[in-house]
Amino acid sequence: MNLTEQLRQGYAPGVPYFTDSGSTLICDFLFDTAAYYPKRIALDFLSQQTTYEELVHQVRQAASVLRDSGVKQGDHIALIMPNCPQHVVAVFAIALVGAVSVEHNPLAPEDELKSEFARHRSKTVIAWQNTVEKLGFLGSDVRVFGVNLAYALSRTTRMLLRLPLKSVKEKKRILGASVPDFVRSWDHEVREAQPWMGDATAHADDPAVMLHTSGTTGTPKAAVLSHKNLASNVFQAIAWVPPLREGAEVFYSILPFFHAYGFTVTLLAGVRLGATIAIFPKFDVSQVLLSQKRLPCTFFVGVPPMFDRLLAEAPHLNVDLTSINYTISGAMPLSEELSKRWEKATTGYVVEGYGMTEASPIILGSPLSHDRIPGALGIPWPSTEIRIVDPENPEVDVEEGQIGELIARGPQVFQGYLDNPEETALVLRDGWLFTGDLVQVRNGFVFLEDRRKELILSGGFNVYPSQVEDVVRMMPGVADVAVVGMPGGNKGEEMVAALVLEGGASVTLADVREWAEKSLAHYALPRQVVVLQELPKSQIGKVMRRSVQQQIAELQSNLDARFPTLRASATEISEQVGQAAAALKESVAQARSEASERASALLAAATKTDEDDQEKGSDSNTSEQ
Repeated sequence: MNLTEQLRQGYAPGVPYFTDSGSTLICDFLFDTAAYYPKRIALDFLSQQTTYEELVHQVRQAASVLRDSGVKQGDHIALIMPNCPQHVVAVFAIALVGAVSVEHNPLAPEDELKSEFARHRSKTVIAWQNTVEKLGFLGSDVRVFGVNLAYALSRTTRMLLRLPLKSVKEKKRILGASVPDFVRSWDHEVREAQPWMGDATAHADDPAVMLHTSGTTGTPKAAVLSHKNLASNVFQAIAWVPPLREGAEVFYSILPFFHAYGFTVTLLAGVRLGATIAIFPKFDVSQVLLSQKRLPCTFFVGVPPMFDRLLAEAPHLNVDLTSINYTISGAMPLSEELSKRWEKATTGYVVEGYGMTEASPIILGSPLSHDRIPGALGIPWPSTEIRIVDPENPEVDVEEGQIGELIARGPQVFQGYLDNPEETALVLRDGWLFTGDLVQVRNGFVFLEDRRKELILSGGFNVYPSQVEDVVRMMPGVADVAVVGMPGGNKGEEMVAALVLEGGASVTLADVREWAEKSLAHYALPRQVVVLQELPKSQIGKVMRRSVQQQIAELQSNLDARFPTLRASATEISEQVGQAAAALKESVAQARSEASERASALLAAATKTDEDDQEKGSDSNTSEQ
């Protein structure tokens, strides 16, 4: 019995060893579900709802816009949007016409977007209007469609956005922005288009999505995922949680679609199950908890910092979380303490998943049973084989209980990196994906022991120190820098920049963050700085990051020894601030409740006006809503 077969003995009841996606395309999920549940609510965006029948209509309208714009099978279509209904429509429309979605972080700095476009060379872009200003590097031959989130709201809400109030203007600015004349309105063109009634022509092995990642080596790349890769991981995900009810679940889609975890597990799996998917453009604790009151979640997918913040805020807003029957946690380790608190609040299971973008993304998961062990990576998913090999000789599997590199093989493993055979060859060998993670099997579960790759898990995002170092090293006054991750509790790792300064220079954390934010995403900014006389280096001149971590740990330990009351004082201050914040939140919650009642009355009156208009024969078609 090999390792995979041994570990499968830990499967929860009802989970199959194998799943088969057949020739499924990702757009098939939508069309098949709509055929069975046409009137079921598919999307809920800030209380505006879309049925599966309406969603199919919008997808076919969008497909018509793409075809009329010259998009052909195999073309790359760049998507730069937060989670929103337009994003969902675009993904399925692109799949329907046989093109490839290329996902981007809408908050990424211009330099990052520019380098990503240089890799995939998309000639069609569908972008949030607030992102368009960062696309000045695009040539005149690129078609740009702008998306305004206000179009995803109800007609009544859009009317309220016309009110000449400062707060309303601010919300309107967040939803969209003014754009140059050459930018076409995606919302308007989709709404006015005649639906294209053709059939999908792509094949299961054709590329469906490209997601940007630094993989195991730290070099930015575009991972190519086929329809089969994604569909396989969807079937595996659904098989992993047998109690899920088709056509009856409510998924909360908070993780961004440009992240494989959010794209596959919340969007695609949710559509395949016929779930109602509540879409959030960003993680806003109050917004999520107020939605929980209105549309209780049954299946929650998130990362540990989300659980921590929701648990802290729920009592202040009097929100009950017990509707959440199942939770999947990923992207970073989940502590046993946080796991227990979340399960106590929800009365449901929380299980962990492990994976990477190159695996669509999940490879391992904890079983949905009492046998799960918090902190473990889990056991192989259906149709997934794993081996633990000698890092220096991957032909040899390590002995049972020994530490080695995790490699995996299965239908969810990607095709390779776009136009990068050298990097592909480093991680994909004879169908086996080399994860770069060093693991060990204990008590029938795989546990992470170390990382060959040097990424830092910060708030659920992968941050590669070399990229941060390249930016900080260019800062005036900095002679050298090493970026490392230090333990940061439920938030994952705390990113620390160890600086060697030029003679007479003085650099603060605020200085570093102000400098770096021009080139790095917010989650990639250092949280601490430490000044060292020199960085420990190997004989060939490579910075030894582990030694840097040890030096920082010693400095912190010495500080605690010399000033034992320093942290206690900080804790006391923090508690006082927390008490004041709690009182303020209670006042804010009361004010919000009163404002909500006034808004409800106003909306009710506006809705009554809409109903009267409908009785008089006014047009209120689906696309207008």
